[in-house]
Amino acid sequence: MIEAKSGQELAALKPDTPVPPASLTKLMTTYVVFRAIAEGQITLEDEVTISEKAWRMQGSRMFIEVGSRVRVKDLLLGVIVQSGNDASVALAEYVAGSEEVFAAMMNQYAQTLGMTSTNFVNSTGWPDDDHYTTARDLAILARALIEEFPEHYKWHAIKEFQWGDINQPNRNRLLWRDDSVDGLKTGHTEAAGYCLVASAERDGMRIISVVLGTASDKARIDGSQAMLNYGFRFFETRLLYKAGEEITRARVWKSASEYSSLGLMEDLYITVPRGTYDSLESVHNMPAVIEAPIAAGQPLGEIKVSLNDEIVVQEQLRALADNPSGSFWQRTVDTVMLWLE
Repeated sequence: MIEAKSGQELAALKPDTPVPPASLTKLMTTYVVFRAIAEGQITLEDEVTISEKAWRMQGSRMFIEVGSRVRVKDLLLGVIVQSGNDASVALAEYVAGSEEVFAAMMNQYAQTLGMTSTNFVNSTGWPDDDHYTTARDLAILARALIEEFPEHYKWHAIKEFQWGDINQPNRNRLLWRDDSVDGLKTGHTEAAGYCLVASAERDGMRIISVVLGTASDKARIDGSQAMLNYGFRFFETRLLYKAGEEITRARVWKSASEYSSLGLMEDLYITVPRGTYDSLESVHNMPAVIEAPIAAGQPLGEIKVSLNDEIVVQEQLRALADNPSGSFWQRTVDTVMLWLE
């Protein structure tokens, strides 16, 4: 279980054990497709011709017909809401030409995201000994989906989707039980057991839970609900520093400006046990001498935030603006002063 904004782990049990992901694989399938859309390679309105391979897929299906043309958006909804294996293969073939090449793309993105214990061989989660992931890696992937594609992520909250004359409900029954839940995906095979990656948002705090290998649909739902309730009850998330906010200043020698403002390039959120926020302590570590020129975004030091002597967050402090070299006179004066230090 992690908090989405801060990325901090709140609870874990065997998070790095490789397991078959079943249909949780489709989280990466949609991630790759969302990437292709964001990069202008395809659009939601593109029509995909359904191959015989896609049409013949067994297991959960959207029930698309071979030779028919289906919009990318409809196929995505078929994957997200109905967990359609046929829709997954159709999208994989459209984006990459073949499911095999698409699986290679899935693995490339997994490595980029830091999913170091994952390997995909297909777009559906169909059982294969070389197809595996971990709870930690799935939490990383879920967080990336939520952060990078918020508009598309909203589709995970859709409770049912109709294609043709077939109306199928979302298998994530937490959507009906808890109004704060808005995603993500279920999975089930005999080897994987009943699995669920869920996410909920309450009072501006978002938690992602990953429950794998349970014995029943009820067990994965109850387990996920218990984790989410625990997280919201015993933890809180605060915005510690805003992007571009001056946290401290550094003396810069031989520069046009004597001091440079330091801060962070992105908002920094922190998750701590409820009631402990005021006990946080921060320390700035800076090099003894900093010389111009300084470029905006250049790392010049670090900030460590600790709770009860345990480091909770550690980030680089970066220059918030350029600070070019000073005049010949200023450089000369500072050079002499540094000699005398």
